[in-house]
Amino acid sequence: MEIINKSVDDLIPYDNNPRKNEDSVDYVASSIKEFGFKVPIIVDKDNVIVTGHTRLKAAKRLGLEEVPCIMADDLSDEQIKAFRLADNKVGEFSEWDEGLLELELMDIDNLNLADFGFDLGDFEIEEEKKEEREKTIRAMKLKQFEHYDYLVFVFDNQLDWLNAVTLFDIKQVDAGYGKQKKIGIGRVLEGKELFKKINKEVE
Repeated sequence: MEIINKSVDDLIPYDNNPRKNEDSVDYVASSIKEFGFKVPIIVDKDNVIVTGHTRLKAAKRLGLEEVPCIMADDLSDEQIKAFRLADNKVGEFSEWDEGLLELELMDIDNLNLADFGFDLGDFEIEEEKKEEREKTIRAMKLKQFEHYDYLVFVFDNQLDWLNAVTLFDIKQVDAGYGKQKKIGIGRVLEGKELFKKINKEVE
């Protein structure tokens, strides 16, 4: 599948496109401006758009002269018509998991997601929710190590190391790297018992 840059003036909107997309153009333009043109426009052998009408309008609104495209010259006319409809239709069956969406929104501080169509008034992100999220993430990260008998912890400072030693009964094993020595490399012999303690702290 080859991606080819084409002039926006060479691309031809499909006259009978049944999808009304004008209300989405500003949001798509904001996305392209922030993240780049990451989703190519798909065109047929005559440069008629199969999918990507909104992206083309957004590109023109941003003053772009060229956009990445994929040629769907391996499809029949009937397949192109069906693909054009299916590409728009399948998205209608998706919905948001509000809980997971809220967790993702908590991680984004420096971008205004209202520019991409999100109504942030629906999400009141409180400090308590952030704390719950951190607990969930810690628990998820720990699960990937549950089947190991030995675990190694590395800390950047002495205080964190001492707190971990006290809390989890970690045996200290110092190790040096050249002239530098990392503080607090510990090995836990009973991994399962440790995870019982950690999960209790996370809960």
